[in-house]
Amino acid sequence: MSGSKNKTVTATFETREAADLAVEHLVQKIGIDRTDVFVQAAGRQNSSGVDVSGGDAPSANDDGREDAKLSGEIEVSANVAEDKITALHRTFGDLGALRVTAK
Repeated sequence: MSGSKNKTVTATFETREAADLAVEHLVQKIGIDRTDVFVQAAGRQNSSGVDVSGGDAPSANDDGREDAKLSGEIEVSANVAEDKITALHRTFGDLGALRVTAK
């Protein structure tokens, strides 16, 4: 998305489940194009968040998992028009974002 009236809004979540839910809300409820939504670890290490949740939780048959490292928070960011920033802040807040910034 390009243009001077666009901003990048970034929210940080404790779990991958919350980040995934945020992406769904941005795309399905606010109407942001999926190609304008990005998900990444908040730090330098690959991470599934800081808390076990959803698909990260071991099943009854798992003794331990090596693929779902819990070493940091998850960031969800979206490039949006300025008129959608308030809706993004509200959505991220409703979904338990730890921090929300816009630039």
